[in-house]
Amino acid sequence: MNGGDEAAAAGRSLRPPLEWKFSQVFGERAAGEEIQEVDIISAIEFDKTGDHLATGDRGGRVVLFERTDTKDVGGSRRDLERIDHTVSRHPEFRYKTEFQSHEPEFDYLKSLEIEEKINKIRWCQTANSALFLLSTNDKTIKFWKVQEKKIKKISEMNVDPSKAVSNGTVASSSSSNSHRTCLANGGSPERSYNSLSNDFSFPPGGIPSLRLPVVVTSHETSLVARCRRVYAHAHDYHINSISNNSDGETFISADDLRINLWNLEISNQSFNIVDVKPANMEDLTEVITSAEFHPTHCNLLAYSSSKGCIRLIDLRQSALLDSHAKIFEEPEQPGSKSFFTEIIASISDIKFGRDGRYILSRDYMTLKLWDINMDSGPVATFQVHEYLRPKLCDLYENDSIFDKFECCLSGDGLRVATGSYSNLFRVFGCVPGSTEATTLEASKNPMRKPVPTPSRPSRSLSSITRVVRRGAESPSVDANGNSIDSTTKLLHLAWHPSENSIACAAANSLYMFKIMTVALFKFWWGRSCLEGEQEHTDGPPNWSEEEAMASKLLQLQKKAVQATQYATKHGNAYYKQLMEQNKQYVQEPPSVEKCQLLSNQLLYTRLASIPGRREAFWKELDYLKQLWKNKQELNIENAGIAALFGFECFAWFCAGEIIGRGFTITGYHV
Repeated sequence: MNGGDEAAAAGRSLRPPLEWKFSQVFGERAAGEEIQEVDIISAIEFDKTGDHLATGDRGGRVVLFERTDTKDVGGSRRDLERIDHTVSRHPEFRYKTEFQSHEPEFDYLKSLEIEEKINKIRWCQTANSALFLLSTNDKTIKFWKVQEKKIKKISEMNVDPSKAVSNGTVASSSSSNSHRTCLANGGSPERSYNSLSNDFSFPPGGIPSLRLPVVVTSHETSLVARCRRVYAHAHDYHINSISNNSDGETFISADDLRINLWNLEISNQSFNIVDVKPANMEDLTEVITSAEFHPTHCNLLAYSSSKGCIRLIDLRQSALLDSHAKIFEEPEQPGSKSFFTEIIASISDIKFGRDGRYILSRDYMTLKLWDINMDSGPVATFQVHEYLRPKLCDLYENDSIFDKFECCLSGDGLRVATGSYSNLFRVFGCVPGSTEATTLEASKNPMRKPVPTPSRPSRSLSSITRVVRRGAESPSVDANGNSIDSTTKLLHLAWHPSENSIACAAANSLYMFKIMTVALFKFWWGRSCLEGEQEHTDGPPNWSEEEAMASKLLQLQKKAVQATQYATKHGNAYYKQLMEQNKQYVQEPPSVEKCQLLSNQLLYTRLASIPGRREAFWKELDYLKQLWKNKQELNIENAGIAALFGFECFAWFCAGEIIGRGFTITGYHV
């Protein structure tokens, strides 16, 4: 980083910790309600705009939610400019639709049952107001299109069952021009028109004429999800990752040993670009755990392994990328190796930052932030649940040590988040100097007991001399001082791409959390300034002009409070001392009437002195004229008097200019 970047990072680090609060919950279970295995959420993903959210569950279903707080915003441009939606609005979502993405299958060749569980969901580029997304289970990837379609109804039928009487006769002729009941999608609320039941008979004389049904397109719409393509039979092992390319045309899928490159338009062919399978499976030392495309460079992708390293590869190097462009791994600390070292070092998830400069990785114990321009080690390490280290043996016995936690970055890149046990998740500040480490619970009361963190700040991204571990807690207890519950784990979460809002899954419930509004944040900042907890700057970094002005007003309020406190404490003593020193000027009696009389005397005395002042001025001017005429006889004393008079005139001129400009020295207000 250069000096400007470091200064900007230092400014961002002045931001106080975010105050999170509960926003929404979908699928909240009642106390004591049993959780169905198929309802447990297994994937969460925001689209690039943040207007849609998709979740997948172990039952193979995909549920879509849409944002509602950005709709119904109208009015003139001036009205819209007066409204600061970023201050008053937070993401609010509602249920949109759901569909069955995958069904349970059975591979007869391998005698293997394929679960319907959704492993990953990725949004694709939208087109013609339709939504496109990829979903995958262990073996099959599907490309879905979700679109609103107008409902078609059938009307003008010959026979109207609603007019049939109990004995099977029809009350009126079918040729009547009376209103016919419209049936959605050709269905009947009572019975089908394809066959007539035994309790129905034709009217006497039969039906005079046969009319074909009329299909009418109504104004009502319904969401229809249609599978456009199926990408199957390309992976021998379980798919753990899919990732869209920035070119909008290709994507990758990764299993334990291979990464394949697909074209969205071609479902029967893929290209194997990474293959770590050895000739002899006994020589296998690591597997692929996650893969992700670079957000802006379509030729770069990264994948992580069970050895705790991340490899960055360039698709332009060769068709089969046996070699990597860069490898990111943390050097092993001497004397720290144990039976569990390799297990907890396995990376379960990686994410690129929005600009592609940094990579966030999650292993069992920590979050690590990597700079792709610096492969010597992570630029920051965050301890997620260090209190579990003494319990690794127990976690190994119940297989919890193999849990795969996801991670995410905020849209501005200033914070990172990941899940833990007891339905907790943690948010860390990742800018230099930040000590933010917040623990929250996936519930309607998210704020937990603050986690004690060391005062040592995280290192600057420009420094490569050390890595700081933050967020370490005391052993044997969780972040709230309670015993750990490894059965309730928060594996999946996602950060809104443009706002500070987090969606996380706790079993079958989807929780949404947001930060406090700017108004409350300003109040917090002002209170902190008044209590001396924050420096007196022009406001928190990156505030708008109005927000900076509000911060200045709070600072003025602080100064007024200090002045009031000082006056209350020392006012009486100072008043008595002042009056004692100047008692010779006090006119008796000291009443309001006396003050009014004295002010009138001062005013009219000054007015009466104007002619004398004018006469004195002209006398001084005549004296200067005489000096100018007799300038050969001018001595130093007279020259000084003339210079002093000129300086006085210039000073009055400058004072008039300043007053005319609106009491500014630099120039006129435009």
